[in-house]
Amino acid sequence: MNPLHDATAPLVEIRDLHFSYGPNRIFRGLNLSVPRGKMVAILGASGCGKSTLLRLIGGQVKPESGSVTVEGKVVHELDTDALYAMRRRMGMMFQVSGLFSDLSVYENIAFQMREHYDLPEELIRTLVLMKLHSVGLRGTHALMPGDLSGGMSRRVALARAIAVDPMIAMYDEPFAGLDPISLNVIAELIRRSTDALGSTSIVVTYDVSESLKLVDYIYVIADGVVAGKGTPAELLASEDPFLRQFLHALPDGPVRFHFPGKTLAEDVGLARSAS
Repeated sequence: MNPLHDATAPLVEIRDLHFSYGPNRIFRGLNLSVPRGKMVAILGASGCGKSTLLRLIGGQVKPESGSVTVEGKVVHELDTDALYAMRRRMGMMFQVSGLFSDLSVYENIAFQMREHYDLPEELIRTLVLMKLHSVGLRGTHALMPGDLSGGMSRRVALARAIAVDPMIAMYDEPFAGLDPISLNVIAELIRRSTDALGSTSIVVTYDVSESLKLVDYIYVIADGVVAGKGTPAELLASEDPFLRQFLHALPDGPVRFHFPGKTLAEDVGLARSAS
């Protein structure tokens, strides 16, 4: 069956993905699938390529080899028009909210509605206020981003990410820098919006505890490949040394704190002096 018409086929499928930034190899044959209508977390230490993976799914960068497929289409093989058409069905919540600083909260939410669709202004207003209401911020529509707290900015960014009911919503470190109350609010909003819209959500984060409470399925990335996958319960029960260290924040285990390189003595010249 054509995956475009097969409701059981994964919405996102990544096969044998290789990607580097110069000499820094990020992915070394990554394989993962994101099912439709589910909330999936991509976990891993800082620098493992979580945000890069979202850029590959959105077509901002291309893999060296392997494939990234969304709804049956290989993203990096699409021409410009087809890629933009696919992106119109994607929502993105950026690490630092990414709100347009010179536009009001209202105009930030309305921006893509005007950019991609020919809608009457009355309908745009209704949709904007509905999205802001869903994140508890309808009363902020006339404010500027600079008038918002960090938690409020994240909620506006969430409303913008789901403004046009995307088939897939991607959240890049949505919990970073939030106080416990704001973090819990954002987490619950993401879960509720996924369920209410019947959309597919990918949450990229290093917040293990929140992800374990929130998502349907988890991939853990390390050394450019999937180090573990499963439901939260399955991963918590794993005896794999790396997964145990990462998921339980243990100080001892296979994860190295220092990035590979010369010893400190070699870098500062002490090794030569001693010889």
